[in-house]
Amino acid sequence: MHDRTMIRVPDLDDFSGSAEENINAGQIDIEKQHLYMEQIRDRNDMYFAEKNRKRTYEVRNFGCQMNEHDAEKLRGMLHEMGYVPNQDEVPDLIVFNTCCVRENAEEKVYGHIGALKSLKRDKEDMIIAVCGCMTEQEHVVQEIRKKYENVDLVFGTHNLHRFPELLHKCIFTNTRVFEISNTDGEVVEGVPVLRDSDFKAWVTIMYGCNNFCSYCIVPYVRGRERSRAVCDILAEVVELDKAGIKEITLLGQNVNSYGHDRRDGVDFATLLKLICDSTSIPRIRFMTSHPKDLSDELIEVMANNERICRHLHLPVQSGSTRILEKMNRKYTKEKYLELVKKVKERIPGIALSTDIIVGFPGETEEDFNETLSVVEEVRFDSAFTFIYSKRTGTPAARFEDQIPEEVAKERFNRLLELQNSISREINESYVGRNVEVLVEGLSRTNDKKYTGRTEGNKVVNFDRMDENIDLSGRIVTVRIDSAQTWSLNGTLVNSKN
Repeated sequence: MHDRTMIRVPDLDDFSGSAEENINAGQIDIEKQHLYMEQIRDRNDMYFAEKNRKRTYEVRNFGCQMNEHDAEKLRGMLHEMGYVPNQDEVPDLIVFNTCCVRENAEEKVYGHIGALKSLKRDKEDMIIAVCGCMTEQEHVVQEIRKKYENVDLVFGTHNLHRFPELLHKCIFTNTRVFEISNTDGEVVEGVPVLRDSDFKAWVTIMYGCNNFCSYCIVPYVRGRERSRAVCDILAEVVELDKAGIKEITLLGQNVNSYGHDRRDGVDFATLLKLICDSTSIPRIRFMTSHPKDLSDELIEVMANNERICRHLHLPVQSGSTRILEKMNRKYTKEKYLELVKKVKERIPGIALSTDIIVGFPGETEEDFNETLSVVEEVRFDSAFTFIYSKRTGTPAARFEDQIPEEVAKERFNRLLELQNSISREINESYVGRNVEVLVEGLSRTNDKKYTGRTEGNKVVNFDRMDENIDLSGRIVTVRIDSAQTWSLNGTLVNSKN
């Protein structure tokens, strides 16, 4: 038997004033943005009446789930402005929604922008915009300004909701527009969203990060933590429930610290409980969790609510307490292992995934072996493994004991080999079992097969039995027949859901 920590769940009336508290300059500004959207839409409607062709757009997204949801907002605003998705032609507008967590992500964006220079010469009225985390760095903005004259509009994460106004200025003044906010931004509600899926949805619950891990650029480009009001989050998830959404993923750089900046006393555990009580959405996920803030209350809420997916993404980053201290992670190897043990005991069968950085400045062979030992002991279902990427502006970029690239790559390959073997062994344990799968659609590589995910976030492929029935968006039962390192193969048992 385990002691159960009691959590007070406030009555919804407790939040009656939250919406009013959330009115700020940004919220008032969104009303102005709708006017800009209307004016651009009128212009595009006139273009359609004259040319019998609607103006088209592409949003090219790079980076994390937060960026994916930001891209949905960009598409939502573009839809309101009368643009339509591009179909195999040169688009009238391209938006690059960027990431700066690793150097290769930035280089990829520069490559894409540079490749459009000749296209822009052939189609002068095409607009190229760059936004996202990259553009919150001054040196990036200056490089775009000087070297990429084909870029017309640059704006940051904090003023994403002002995209219509900035685009309006770019169009009607025929000038390049660069606008980056140096503030932490505001929580702005009411931005139009055009979601990628009819049955899965991202729900941002907070913005920014206060942790300042020594290797991470995110707090500098996303700002400090700002939590959305409880009433706004609940209103969104209730609407998603009414729309038939089968799975939501709650997003934040560190969801476990939700509510620390608010005065209503609602932490992340309580918010999760409220969402479970307010909706009938079958699957509820969240990411990312910081180990230092993973509370007993949160573990308890997960254990007591079956609709919260049995999957936890808990980045360890390193297995060495010495390196963790240099990373400013604020936990030890022992503390992390203690948390994992507690989670596994309280939620048997939970799938665990993690992030690991190899080659952090000062990492010795002994430090790396400690990382391997954590991987062996925890037995993660999957791990996102990265070679340390030096980020200008972070403390770690100034550390003198940088690891040679060849050493980091060799360690990375050893880690990958170990994790792949563990992932394969865990997946093989599923053979012969029935699992519930949320069908995402037909496989990209084989239109005779469906693909979907278990609540543990495992990819499952199974044969398409009837071409006249579309199972996309349904939760079905699949018997697992074989396993691979990163996916499972099975046979459909039933599709009643």
